Amino acid sequence: MTPSFKNDTDELRSFDFELRALKNEENGSYLEGVPIVFERETDLRYYTEVISRHALDKCDLKDVRFLINHNTDMTPLARSRNNNKNSTMQMEVKDDGMHIRVNLDTENNSEAKNLYSAVKREDVSGMSFMFCVRGDKWDGIDTDKPKRTITDISRIYEVSAVTFPAYEETSINARSSMALDRAKKELESARAKEEAAREEKRKALLTIEERERSLKLLELEHLI
Repeated sequence: MTPSFKNDTDELRSFDFELRALKNEENGSYLEGVPIVFERETDLRYYTEVISRHALDKCDLKDVRFLINHNTDMTPLARSRNNNKNSTMQMEVKDDGMHIRVNLDTENNSEAKNLYSAVKREDVSGMSFMFCVRGDKWDGIDTDKPKRTITDISRIYEVSAVTFPAYEETSINARSSMALDRAKKELESARAKEEAAREEKRKALLTIEERERSLKLLELEHLI
């Protein structure tokens, strides 16, 4: 199942980190993890990327679902509505990234039970999120490996536990392949914008030079 993007600015990012399966009286069976990590460089093949510590300052977190492998056809295993205390998914932005706690109904939902078991056995250890970028900046755009810094994420649609969180060629599936294709398009778009800006600057300089030449010719005519 491939993800259903909402628009051309939607993107996916995946991380392999400690996703823990826990249990207590207050929350029952639940998962904890950090799907969004700040200031950590990620290699997206065509460029490296960092998510700024302030990228979520103005982010829309009103309605976020928790899925498996970005399967938007499945019933969400948890959901955050305005991140209130009654939501089955709790999100908290800290200095190192966005932390989540997902309360799973393992008694009545077989998919939740299976996922909880897979995480506990460490068969599943990665998470991914679908988001929309509102602001970014590029460094070394003309180099072989530019660096992109995401400065503003406008919205997060969903967070998923994923079977293959890495982007290495040996583990690319439909989801991560699509994410890399979009990464390539982002780089091509950034380079096109940079080239357009240079062309506009060049035209502006030519216009200034032409005006200066015209003024000099007028001065010469007056002298003659």
